[in-house]
Amino acid sequence: MSRTNFDQLLQAGCHFGHLRRKWNPAMAPYIFMERNGIHIIDLHKTVEHIDTAAAALKQIAKSGKKILFVATKKQAKDIIAEKAQSVNMPYVIERWPGGMLTNFPTIRKAVKKMANIDKLMNDGTFSNLSKRELLQITRQRAKLEKNLGSIADLNRLPSALFVVDVLKENIAIREANRLGIPVFAIVDTNSDPNNVDFVIPANDDAKDSIEVILTACCDAIQEGLEERKVEKADEKAAEEQAEEVAGEPKKRTRRTRKAAEPKAEEAPAAEETATEQAAEAPAAE
Repeated sequence: MSRTNFDQLLQAGCHFGHLRRKWNPAMAPYIFMERNGIHIIDLHKTVEHIDTAAAALKQIAKSGKKILFVATKKQAKDIIAEKAQSVNMPYVIERWPGGMLTNFPTIRKAVKKMANIDKLMNDGTFSNLSKRELLQITRQRAKLEKNLGSIADLNRLPSALFVVDVLKENIAIREANRLGIPVFAIVDTNSDPNNVDFVIPANDDAKDSIEVILTACCDAIQEGLEERKVEKADEKAAEEQAEEVAGEPKKRTRRTRKAAEPKAEEAPAAEETATEQAAEAPAAE
């Protein structure tokens, strides 16, 4: 079953591409026609590619891995932040920190620095500082929060990137390509889809277009997370059941042993009785 339908995409304006003079020839397979000098994207292919991307994202989330959402353009910022938070995934909506993926340990140090500032502020260490020094530290903390606050929980490299606007986020895509991290992206007619693993051909400028595609993808991620929870619960239940079953034979063995002890004591008594009867037999004759 498809996650999105043709009418939804049409209503959201996903089919509107860029002017013909701005097009990238590599996007030719995804273009349906040209109207008034503007390329129209084939929405049947968009539906197909959304479903493929959603299925892949679901599997990544189901395996417990992180997907990093990236969109620094004004139209997509709020939508990306909202949707990524709804599925508890990291995101970047301010300027892309150069080397965030290829120099990840340095980025982690900056995030730890932010956490250390919070810790020192809370325990009163900064109470003896001058107003100027405190202001400098506060500003530094605010800057770190703005640029890196949304990736504070990202302890290791993400397993995938979801990008809105391939041209604007080309540095992020290059870093992901270099590290072999799969890239999912909404790709417009003016962009090159060759560096993207999961291309979603659609309008990347309209808010409605971005939102309808992100909703479909994030719903798939949520499904993956829910299935992971169910699997973990089933595994836990199976382990508990296995422990109970493994514990039962031990109890039975102990009981059997206890039950067998009196019988062992009775056996010699039975033998003595038989001997006495055998001794008395000749006397009777």
